[in-house]
Amino acid sequence: MTSLTALTIAAARDGLRNKQFTALELTEAYLAAMEKARVLNAYIVETPEKARDMAKASDARLAAGQGGALEGIPLGIKDLFATEGIHTQACSHVLDGFRPPYESTVTANLWRDGAVMLGKLNMDEFAMGSSNETSHYGNVINPWKRTNSNAALVPGGSSGGSAAAVAAHICAAATATDTGGSIRQPAAFTGTVGIKPTYGRCSRWGIVAFASSLDQAGPIARDVRDAAIMLKSMASVDPKDTTSVDLPVPDYEAAIGRPIRGLRVGIPRQYRVDGMPAEIDALWSRGAEWLKAEGATIVEISLPHTKYALPAYYIVAPAEASSNLARYDGVRYGLRVPGGDIAGMYENSRAAGFGREVQRRILIGTYVLSAGYYDAYYVRAQKVRTLIKQDFDRAWDKVDVVLTPATPSPAFAPGEITDPVQMYLNDIFTVTVNMAGLPGISVPAGLSAEGLPLGLQLIGKPFGEETLFQTAAAIEQAAGGYTARQWW
Repeated sequence: MTSLTALTIAAARDGLRNKQFTALELTEAYLAAMEKARVLNAYIVETPEKARDMAKASDARLAAGQGGALEGIPLGIKDLFATEGIHTQACSHVLDGFRPPYESTVTANLWRDGAVMLGKLNMDEFAMGSSNETSHYGNVINPWKRTNSNAALVPGGSSGGSAAAVAAHICAAATATDTGGSIRQPAAFTGTVGIKPTYGRCSRWGIVAFASSLDQAGPIARDVRDAAIMLKSMASVDPKDTTSVDLPVPDYEAAIGRPIRGLRVGIPRQYRVDGMPAEIDALWSRGAEWLKAEGATIVEISLPHTKYALPAYYIVAPAEASSNLARYDGVRYGLRVPGGDIAGMYENSRAAGFGREVQRRILIGTYVLSAGYYDAYYVRAQKVRTLIKQDFDRAWDKVDVVLTPATPSPAFAPGEITDPVQMYLNDIFTVTVNMAGLPGISVPAGLSAEGLPLGLQLIGKPFGEETLFQTAAAIEQAAGGYTARQWW
């Protein structure tokens, strides 16, 4: 039999239903794989006993013919999602020891459908980072390495632990979140599939907030079908989150395999940025040719305000972060460092609890919201955001989906990028999607000259995830699959 951890969700689902193996056997296989892969630092907390109990309950339901959509499927959970009674710290020291007495809506949906929790996954602190180097628990190692090199590489961020764990086959799939590219960029760096759904498609309740108008949960999975299966379970309307949208959740898996003949695919000229590596440009052209060969029409479009997206994002997101993170003060939960008075305790707790990148973004956010600068920065950035959305609104009259690169480069080494602005440029192709509230998916589409995975991004209309899965499956079929060589 094929190693159980090599099975996709779809294959494992069939095997469980056909009684080829049990949920407990599948879970034990993943627990053993996790133990061997600890060098990757993908998990910060493993929950083996809980996983075994959940797997046994799944076996009982499967035996009774009552299995859910994800019955017995072992998953990893990003540390941003509240898990009842289990470590939830957003990989920050300031939330030291926090174990919430409640469950996030997204994870509750997964448990309702029978999924099994293997543990909590590493991430950039408070989801602020593009390389998983800002975590209080140390950086995650990408399972991929350059050809003829043993040098460590980053898995991308902020959902680096989720992407690395999926690529290393130490979970069947993982939850993730995306504020400016934190699902799609790590997916591209690790040869996995990651989708950021439309803002409001998944509930944000119980997810530690970074920038509330941009944050959205989504899955990272091994292939497009698995991502569709995951999103179907994760998505829902939620009365506890007034930004979640009351629309039926489609059967996303049914969209896979549909022909794309007649689909109009937009190529935005503004995404051909200065200094774009030749292999990224070639990958983009190859992706367009694949879709054209399947009967799609390629249309060049203009998204003129794209060049303002990154600076506007790095005003809006830190501003919202400075507001959201004000609640971490050492009073009710988390780290408390004594001071001479309550103000001193606040200062000492925050200084010790927040890492440098989080402190940087809080300071930026506080500055742009301050008197005298609010109109000059924050209000202007929100106006730019509206213009970015209007660019896409006009584009949808001409195209059904937009094709772009996912990242400006393949994975890089830890410590290779030290300039914060250069690090922020990793989000150059992804932030427009969050600013406009649109869905976007990264799908593996090739390997770099150094043997590292490269991804293409598809951007869809609001709540157009079915079209994204349909089109991404066509790219996946043309590109083939990519699996990291097991070296750990």
